[in-house]
Amino acid sequence: MTLKERINADYMTAFKAKDSVAKNLLSVIKGEIQTLEKNSGIANMSDEDVTKILNKTVKSLKETLSASESVDTKLELAIIEAYLPKQLSKDEIFTKVTDLKTAGITNIGQIMKEFATLPVDRKVVSEVIKEVIG
Repeated sequence: MTLKERINADYMTAFKAKDSVAKNLLSVIKGEIQTLEKNSGIANMSDEDVTKILNKTVKSLKETLSASESVDTKLELAIIEAYLPKQLSKDEIFTKVTDLKTAGITNIGQIMKEFATLPVDRKVVSEVIKEVIG
């Protein structure tokens, strides 16, 4: 089952269960997917494209959460994060950056490219790189 199919199925489950927070959030995500599909001409988006939409939504929710401690925002964040792969911890990022530095890679751009396909918070990666490389 693709990520898009899972979101659609969970939307229907939330709709039937009258879970308004999940239903509204998943409705917005479905709308984002449909808009991107329409604009790009792609009939079925890949899981990677859907993940980009989810990451954008998580970033937005975290910004909202920093402005106010809304219970609904925390719930929405938890719902979205359930679809995303587990992100690497700061310790795991630190280990990988240290290994790359040991291998002679000290260019920040090259190190960031190593993390391009991994599920990480880019901000944390940047902080760790600055910490390790100095």
